[in-house]
Amino acid sequence: MTTPKPRARDLGIDMPGKPGPLNAVTDVPGVEVGTVELLSSRDPALMTRGIQVQTGVTAILPRGRDSEPKPVWAGQFSLNGNGEMTGTHWVRDGGWFCGPIVITNTHSVGPAHAAAVRWMVETYGDVWENNHLWAMPVVAETYDGVLNDINGLHVTEAHVRKALDAAKRGAVPEGNTGGGAGMICYEFKGGTGTASRRIDAGGGSFTLGALVQANHGMRPWFRVAGKAIGRRMTEDRIPGMSAERGSIIVILATDLPLAPGQLERLARRASIGIGRAGSPGGNNSGDIFLAFSTANEMKLPQLSGPWRQMTMINDELLDPVYLAAVEAVDEAVLNALCAAEDVPLARPPKGVCKAIDLDQLKQVLATEG
Repeated sequence: MTTPKPRARDLGIDMPGKPGPLNAVTDVPGVEVGTVELLSSRDPALMTRGIQVQTGVTAILPRGRDSEPKPVWAGQFSLNGNGEMTGTHWVRDGGWFCGPIVITNTHSVGPAHAAAVRWMVETYGDVWENNHLWAMPVVAETYDGVLNDINGLHVTEAHVRKALDAAKRGAVPEGNTGGGAGMICYEFKGGTGTASRRIDAGGGSFTLGALVQANHGMRPWFRVAGKAIGRRMTEDRIPGMSAERGSIIVILATDLPLAPGQLERLARRASIGIGRAGSPGGNNSGDIFLAFSTANEMKLPQLSGPWRQMTMINDELLDPVYLAAVEAVDEAVLNALCAAEDVPLARPPKGVCKAIDLDQLKQVLATEG
């Protein structure tokens, strides 16, 4: 086993706010994450078309493996819509969703959706079967065709189910993991990243966690802790990348009681989070965000009585919550970059998508005004 690379905080980067014990989305009680990678560097048999395979699946279970289908309240926002996140029409109308979240590459939304539906049918059993219930899981994507044979359609339902079955509490693997295996961020190797913040509100203590699939940004835009790092770290840029061609998915989770409208506003703050590292949300980028709360546990409306009760925080107390989201998203992107490893480009021109040089990053941060 290799020694884990240091995360952003380990490098001494000024990361404001108080993280949870894992500094991960799994600090939110009940949230579980699983990842699966398809890597021809480990299994050459995957390379059926003479192009390397470097892709995967990330699965998030908002309520773990609860055998009763209990929705979570949610809100969604798209900063730039050149991408896909299924189920969000209903999130915007109904304010909730039920079941897992799956993140993968652009051409694997179909098998991911089918596998998530099958997981819901099997997990919820007779309750699902006998009440004419239907599944609209959240499946999101970013494009990994620069590093992966995306047109080979290598991700199958079985791979997605493996990620769902692997979901657990605890530390979340970052960098070249899950759906982030083949992603590029600010022309460095990107991928999966996570972070969390503790929030004191209304006399209680709560957690907000972020998970990102970071595949966005141009090198000259890149900033760390307010410093223009990308203008100094100019080596090994991606050949031919003259405009934004990536995307980022952000999932925000919390146990703070929030109403759907508040969660939509929280999801918007992910825009500021990714903006801290320099991204303006390019025209060809799918910058798509979802926020959910595990508070206000409920049954599905189809299985409920005529009335609902909800606890929600006073809007006047939301500023620290918004700040926590901005900080966690920014740190999650940096954690994805810090954890990543070099990957060869999948197609000509030949080259390598280099992971960020952490020693150089520290040196530039120390000298950049």
